[in-house]
Amino acid sequence: MKKAIATTKAPGAIGPYSQAIEANGMIFISGQLPIDPATGTMPEGITAQTEQSMKNLQAILEAAGCTFDNVVKSTCLLADMSYFGEMNAVYAKYFSGDCPARAAFAVKELPKKALVEIEMIAAK
Repeated sequence: MKKAIATTKAPGAIGPYSQAIEANGMIFISGQLPIDPATGTMPEGITAQTEQSMKNLQAILEAAGCTFDNVVKSTCLLADMSYFGEMNAVYAKYFSGDCPARAAFAVKELPKKALVEIEMIAAK
């Protein structure tokens, strides 16, 4: 059985997908672009964009009854690997103790010309 997780504190889906799906105690969060849900805009620069993506992920985790402590896996997509250090510095602020498994990739292009997109999997 699967259940969609949704919150207005994160941007709505821009396509045929859910913000997150809960199945068998696992929360699968779709990639979060750095879109401010209140304004629909993206901040400038990789640091601000990573911060916004993490805030969006946090809102979805909270809607699912979780925190970053529940995250077991994440994937960070970057428009350019030169952004890795700055992205990593922001990302690290959200985790304490054992960090989740993670992959980071540079991709040709992200939706809406974003510099970063992050997806996560959490376990209840």
